[in-house]
Amino acid sequence: MTNARVEPAGFDDELAPEPPPGEGFETDWPVRTGDIDPSNRLRFDGVARYLQDIGTDNLDATPLGKTDPMWIVRRTVIDVFEPIHFPDHVHMRRWCSSMSTRWSNMRVALSTPKGGRIETEGFWINISKDTGMPTRISDGALEMLARTTDQHRLRWKAWLTEPAPAESPTDVQFPLRATDIDPFNHLNNAAYWHAIEELLVDLPALAASPHRAVIEYSSPVLAGERVTLRHRYEDGVLTVWFVVTGSTGEPGAVRTVAKVAPKA
Repeated sequence: MTNARVEPAGFDDELAPEPPPGEGFETDWPVRTGDIDPSNRLRFDGVARYLQDIGTDNLDATPLGKTDPMWIVRRTVIDVFEPIHFPDHVHMRRWCSSMSTRWSNMRVALSTPKGGRIETEGFWINISKDTGMPTRISDGALEMLARTTDQHRLRWKAWLTEPAPAESPTDVQFPLRATDIDPFNHLNNAAYWHAIEELLVDLPALAASPHRAVIEYSSPVLAGERVTLRHRYEDGVLTVWFVVTGSTGEPGAVRTVAKVAPKA
């Protein structure tokens, strides 16, 4: 194993290949009817829930559930090569594709007997249950993660850095619901994708062909905040900025950016 620095990838870079058979964590379940759109396509928020669920199952099946139980995601990449539809059965394989001492890129491959194929990667940060801040991954977890990668100096670099456009009549209000909020008092990862799905209703061709979707969380959206979606659809690419004002109406700030584009 080497200890080479992992140079930050970019939006158009391919994800790391799968490790040898037998490595990583695998599970499967039926496509859920609560996760599909009217055409029976597995929605982005459904994929995000599957990624959370396999992460939880992965922790529960290993000592990490006790030594490293709390993680937050900074970026999620979803590559849809062939959409998954209901009814079908999803097989998922999860493994580490690169890492450092406080965070790791976790790949999850989703496939189905009917030919659905989605590849994903999440930049996950280990969080101290005592301080709520990033903390060093335990020695046992580092050893386990290293079984599927020789990239041990992962760095963070944002991919989606384009500034938000000015306020316009096309802005969309995105009301938060009590059920969208997680135990950290943050908007749940999957709930952000509800906004993307709302905008994709008017762009059916984008979701129908192979595409990549990326979401990056600069800082969390909190319960009680007001969220406005500023968005641009240009050259076949949808970009969405989550702009937030607090309950007292202070000036807005971009908390999260998402982008959906056709696969090259």
